[in-house]
Amino acid sequence: MKNLKKLTLLHSNDMHGDFLEENVDSSLVGGVSLLSGYINKVRSEEENVIYAIAGDMFRGSIIDSEFQGISTIQIMNMLAPDVVTLGNHEVDYGVAHLLFLEKCADFPIVNANLHIQTNHARLFDPCIVLERDGMKILFIGILTEAVLAQCKTDGLIGTFVSVEDAAEEVGRICNTYNATDIDFTVLLTHIGFEEDKKLAELLDPAWGVDVIIGGHSHTFLKEPAVVNGIPIVQAGTGTDQIGRFDIVIDTDNNCIDSFKWTPIPINSENCPRDTSIEEVINSYKSRTDAKYGRILTKFVRELTHPDRYRETELGDLFSDILKDALGLDIFLLGSGSIRKENLGPVVTKGDLSECFPYDDSAHMLYVKGSQLKRMIKHMLRDEALAGNHCEFYQLSKGMFVEYDRESHSFIRFEFNEEPVDDEKIFTLGLQHFHFLNIEDSFGITLKELQENHKDRVVSTSCTQIIEEALLATQHQNAKGEGRLIVHRKK
Repeated sequence: MKNLKKLTLLHSNDMHGDFLEENVDSSLVGGVSLLSGYINKVRSEEENVIYAIAGDMFRGSIIDSEFQGISTIQIMNMLAPDVVTLGNHEVDYGVAHLLFLEKCADFPIVNANLHIQTNHARLFDPCIVLERDGMKILFIGILTEAVLAQCKTDGLIGTFVSVEDAAEEVGRICNTYNATDIDFTVLLTHIGFEEDKKLAELLDPAWGVDVIIGGHSHTFLKEPAVVNGIPIVQAGTGTDQIGRFDIVIDTDNNCIDSFKWTPIPINSENCPRDTSIEEVINSYKSRTDAKYGRILTKFVRELTHPDRYRETELGDLFSDILKDALGLDIFLLGSGSIRKENLGPVVTKGDLSECFPYDDSAHMLYVKGSQLKRMIKHMLRDEALAGNHCEFYQLSKGMFVEYDRESHSFIRFEFNEEPVDDEKIFTLGLQHFHFLNIEDSFGITLKELQENHKDRVVSTSCTQIIEEALLATQHQNAKGEGRLIVHRKK
């Protein structure tokens, strides 16, 4: 006779400071109050409950940015997750600040791969064993390779560079802990859905990994993807939904006997409010409203950014503002710097801060026409256009690129309506983050570009430039089409 026990495993990912509910069709949707209410409800109804977060609690809201994550940690403390792993945005305020925030957290943060390069000492505990009703449940935290990009500002911090490395580390940890009779093993990852599937393929079944709960790619699933016998799940982004596993564990054989997974909508119809957590959120909101409620401008209409892997209206507007203000030939704006799908028509300082939260400096580089073509071709590689969380860029006015994915070649590549001369040198603007990661993003080295002319910082704040431009002019508009045309494969 099997010894069977039930575990209810709730999970979120990529919450990005999504603290406030929205009114959708006369129903409240999302927000930490309703999310907390649902978690509390499940904790009162079920005996063995664990709530886990698979990275990116930070960034995306004024409340988070204004208090540099301290507000988020306090709110998360009230939400009381049982275990959390890091996402790439947890290091946005710096590694030292992240270590401070960990001290403020009343919940464990696990990460197996961030380390100090000089002595390979880990910055966080790689895993944790939680016990429920005599069951021992192992959680291992794995972070995305993309964290390397942010950590390049700190040469002492390192991480894994491939899913193969991550799989090896998972094997080492599982082999170490299997001796302690682990009943169930969960990978909390923040590497993206496609990378999760690759990782699952590399895992030896003898290691005993039962479930992968992922994040980073903001993938919303209706059912788990099962790879190498391992269910892989994500719960989209924000707080509009939560993932729920109801699992029956065979504790004799340390494996899943059966499971059901469901994405649960967080709304006022099936989630009670948590008024205590609302008081904390509202105290922060009242302080940010006073500062960020000022109106900057009014667009002709709402401008959009529905997809980071194509030209968009907001991408056109912001890249043009930075090009003109800095007197550059071209500005390539990181598409992922625009964090909302729409803005306007009335734009407050708070709206802009939520839409464009990364206040980087701007660098001017000198680029030959032939190098510019290489850079844009690298940006348009199949991996990026497939949406595999690669960097992508919005082109400023004057650029026109028509690209054929079938032949991987340019049909037209023009600047100011003239074909780009391979030997002509252009001044090119990049945000600091993308300047640091130019080789990964564009397939070209900084050293190669510096042979043309030494680069330099031309602004310490891209956000201030955009804010001043919006204040100066009313009724801005942008088309979001006509600069970058990509022909799909037949």
